[in-house]
Amino acid sequence: MTDTAGSRPVSTQVCIVGAGPAGLTLALELARRSVSVTVVEQSVHFNRSFRGESISPDSVWLLERLGILDKVRDSTLETHRMEILDGGRPVLKAEFAAFDQPCPFPMELPQPPLLTALADEAAALPGFTLLRRTTAVELLRDGGTVTGVRVRGPEGESDIHAALTVAADGRFSKVREMAGLPYEKIPLERDFVWFKVPQPKAWDPHTYRVRIQGDRHGLFIPTVPDLVRVGFNIPKGGLREMRKQGIESLYARVDELAPAVSAGVRESVTSWSDTSMLDIFTTVVPRWSQPGLVLVGDAAHTLTPVLGQGVNHAIADAVVLAPLVAKALAGGGPGALHAACRRFQHVREGHVARSRGLQMRQERAFALSDPVPVALRRLAYRLVSSNDFLKRRIVAGIYYPLQDAHRSGRAVLPVAPHRTGSVS
Repeated sequence: MTDTAGSRPVSTQVCIVGAGPAGLTLALELARRSVSVTVVEQSVHFNRSFRGESISPDSVWLLERLGILDKVRDSTLETHRMEILDGGRPVLKAEFAAFDQPCPFPMELPQPPLLTALADEAAALPGFTLLRRTTAVELLRDGGTVTGVRVRGPEGESDIHAALTVAADGRFSKVREMAGLPYEKIPLERDFVWFKVPQPKAWDPHTYRVRIQGDRHGLFIPTVPDLVRVGFNIPKGGLREMRKQGIESLYARVDELAPAVSAGVRESVTSWSDTSMLDIFTTVVPRWSQPGLVLVGDAAHTLTPVLGQGVNHAIADAVVLAPLVAKALAGGGPGALHAACRRFQHVREGHVARSRGLQMRQERAFALSDPVPVALRRLAYRLVSSNDFLKRRIVAGIYYPLQDAHRSGRAVLPVAPHRTGSVS
């Protein structure tokens, strides 16, 4: 059910703040387990500002087993290969078809159809409510336990009482701030400018491209329909200076990195309003929960855009947390629920830390500018590209850890295929 908050108090088992990939996947999986869940979302629609669209093969696999992939397939584009050029010359190529996996290919999937499919699937289940145009303004507490959230909607303020409140409200989480959970925000030395342009006719539409020149780099990611998502780095806080130089400064950066898209950029990006700027940082949160409250997705572990890991960890968070919460609600009191949230962090924290480590190493490699370090970077990429064993190990560690764990019997995610009941 989709609704808006009224003035009367609401009682639910779980209240989720934020209808992004983490929040809606969690809501769907809880509703499938007969848990009453209310999702609070400030936007009236899912067509919001820049959101990650890259879905890793492991997340494609999860969406398939959750019964969602077929509902969004027309909005997806498979990525069959990745190539990196450094200084205008190829230094690394990888073919995803070479990996023997149930779902070997990454996908580009814009978030609006993904979120719509998740919300529609959940809306068909009893006990699910989505409150749009509604903002969390205060946590409700009973002593040291969070007991819900006060929200503000079109009809004023109201209280939502819940056994568990979930902060799924993203990288600038207000619920995390209201909870007073400590965290460390680690800014990186760059920001990212994003926009979309037409796919060049000479480019294969299934190739993920990285272009590097010294300490400047760009990502060129094919997406639907017949477009390329372009992102390039700028110095931290440097957008104002670039804007002062006019839109020609953007054209010059693209001309340097990928002349093949230059004409499309000049046609599609006529002013800075046609771009989005993403503040690049990572967030480390030592404790993801307190009694009655848990953080998921970017609220618990903000990552950078490198390797497109944010959406993937959000989905995995939801798939891990849902059965733990459902079991605690069915068979225990507040202590069991808090133990389930601590167990959730224990299961997920190592996976997130490995992705963060990979990202930070890649960030440092991209930032090299002196001739000797740049030459060593190119040599390292070429070494990986020419050594099949090394390349397969590195790529598998980035894109296939869940599928590999499942096939080897080490799986910690509840990923039985969805049929008529829940994913168990």
